[in-house]
Amino acid sequence: MPYLLADSSRALRRSFNMRVRETGVTSQQARLLLQLDRTPGQNQSYYAERLEIEPITLCRMVDRMEEGGLIERRPDPGDRRARLLHPTKRSKAEIERIRAALAGLIETMLDGLDDAEQALLAAMLTRISENLSTPAKAIAANG
Repeated sequence: MPYLLADSSRALRRSFNMRVRETGVTSQQARLLLQLDRTPGQNQSYYAERLEIEPITLCRMVDRMEEGGLIERRPDPGDRRARLLHPTKRSKAEIERIRAALAGLIETMLDGLDDAEQALLAAMLTRISENLSTPAKAIAANG
């Protein structure tokens, strides 16, 4: 069964990338903007971890996006060396364009599933994610 999840994830990521490419941003930029919209004001390490990329890679991407007016770095009041990332007014329009490009993706992904099946799928995927996110369970599964 893990291969089914991996194959589904790969297909979903490929569809995500194709749809986002039409907006003129890369898939990683789109993922960062969507993450910033959900959880603004975190440090770069937070976003690098969420996007599963190296911090230096994120830093370069943020540099370009900041130059383009999509992201703003603000001082961290709790750590004068750190900067927190925030979306800009310009990025709000970009985020809406990304969401519009992705609108049909969910419908395509869930085609043929009724409301009860969609709810069950969401619950099962949440459980699987929680199971794999708990370090003790993940280690036990490997050992």
